[in-house]
Amino acid sequence: MNITGHTVEKLVDPFGLLSGDRYEFFLELDVEEEDELYSDKGIGIRVLFVVDDNGPRISNYHLYERGSEKVLDFELEEDEELLVFNYCKENINS
Repeated sequence: MNITGHTVEKLVDPFGLLSGDRYEFFLELDVEEEDELYSDKGIGIRVLFVVDDNGPRISNYHLYERGSEKVLDFELEEDEELLVFNYCKENINS
């Protein structure tokens, strides 16, 4: 699994109830055909990334099929989740 691109948006808390900053990432993935995640349409990950007094972290994520936006019932392996975490942390301001 390789991350080939992304879009990111800083989310606004209109009521000021949440501490820290929240970002919504849409990551584009390159997945090999042999991988169970593979789809002809492509695969993406929607990530809710939080930076607060406790430091940066992934609050939530889900994988989806690009084009149809169908949510896939898969979880990332530990090394894949670390890859996503580091990618989001490095690309907050892009």
